[in-house]
Amino acid sequence: MINKIVKTLAEAMAGIRDGSVILLGGFGSIGLPYALVDGLIEHGAKDLTVVANNAGVGRTGLAKLLDANRVRKIICSYPRTSDPVAFLEAYRAGRIELEVMPQGTMAERMRAAGAGIPAFYTPTSVGTKLAEGKEERAFAGRKYVLEEALYGDVALIEAWEADRWGNLTYRSSARNFNPVMATAAKLTVAQAQHIVELGALDPEQVPTPGIFVDRVLHVPYGEPAVT
Repeated sequence: MINKIVKTLAEAMAGIRDGSVILLGGFGSIGLPYALVDGLIEHGAKDLTVVANNAGVGRTGLAKLLDANRVRKIICSYPRTSDPVAFLEAYRAGRIELEVMPQGTMAERMRAAGAGIPAFYTPTSVGTKLAEGKEERAFAGRKYVLEEALYGDVALIEAWEADRWGNLTYRSSARNFNPVMATAAKLTVAQAQHIVELGALDPEQVPTPGIFVDRVLHVPYGEPAVT
């Protein structure tokens, strides 16, 4: 019987290694799997490369992971948020490396990874510092930059509903990067607000089929996850 639901954060984080590339869902605080980030901190993996929309806000979520000195490099589109204190402290102290990537390029690089496409050309960043050292080609008289697929060792994502097969739904804008990250990682772990019975989800409303999900942890809002 297929059952991808795990009971504890320790089970959800099992096997994550030092040096892993972590794809972290969310757009700011929306759709960010806070419980899984706490579990990753408790797990103890270090020297991580984190791929996320931004570099964390305040002292919670991704910022908490930075404060714990577990991140060696961050790849993001918006390192300067409304309250980037944790990132700025780490960056100014030389504890973290930053790679800035256009948001659409980041999403497409992960989509390509999930689709088995090794690289693609995009006009985004042509003629800027972000294109330095990258291959360029012209198509129909316009220049394009070659970008490689962006794979993750682990994707940590948040879902609205899940069943025991790992099929996931999302709520409104909390969907953001979560579905594409689920396809691009070797191991995908989801925290879900609701666990439903098999057959309860409309297949037409499932952006992330269970084939892309390895573990699901039930984390209702307002309740702490079991460690």
